[in-house]
Amino acid sequence: MSTTVLFEYPLNEKMRTWLRIEFLMNQLDSSRTIVDSVSALTFFRNAAELLDVFERGELRTEIVKELDKQQQKLRSWAEVPGVDMDLVHKLHDSLKTRSTALMAAPRMGQMMREDRLIGLVRQRLSIPGGCCSFDLPTLHIWLHIEQEKRDSQVALWMNSLAPIRDALTLILDLIRQSGAFRHQTSLNGFYQDNAEGADLLRLQLMLEDSLYPQVSGHKSRYAIRFLPLDSEHGEVPARLDFQLACC
Repeated sequence: MSTTVLFEYPLNEKMRTWLRIEFLMNQLDSSRTIVDSVSALTFFRNAAELLDVFERGELRTEIVKELDKQQQKLRSWAEVPGVDMDLVHKLHDSLKTRSTALMAAPRMGQMMREDRLIGLVRQRLSIPGGCCSFDLPTLHIWLHIEQEKRDSQVALWMNSLAPIRDALTLILDLIRQSGAFRHQTSLNGFYQDNAEGADLLRLQLMLEDSLYPQVSGHKSRYAIRFLPLDSEHGEVPARLDFQLACC
């Protein structure tokens, strides 16, 4: 059975930041059950990186603008004959609800930024081995309290991220669904095309091809070069079929 590998490439800085936030939030969610120092450092390292991303630019403003933009698109879809109006109204309400919640929320990551334990761990993460028990006795004792108490604390931190997580999840879902996958063929490992107004490229490659894409581009044009996973012995076929969605 063939295995398909999905690659995504952002075409602007806004989308680049959003995909990084999505990645880090997924990592946080996967490591939310903290049972030892290994799982703890996985969680806290991702939390620290997420807080660093939150510091960049007018993130809340950009997300609210995108929520408004998606609402405008829905209003234009409502004029198309045969469109599912129940779905349009449902999506419109979801976008409006998430926009309101995000605007009313405190500064993104504020609870985690002000938490003493997260702050202590965050200060030590850049030091090799700096989170061992004698460097961070606070973390050491926290790892020995009841699992239920740790789970409750992590749940509070995660719930504080709900406004941005919910808004960004809906936005990225709508953007990803806006572009259908189409069959394309590269010649000698190279493909290029226009991407006027697009935010995201999505590529599907077959795992057995043992190739990965190296993408360069921006909002108006992009180029894809396919490279072998085995840089010494791998080969790139003269013609390579793949699936591409421009969203």
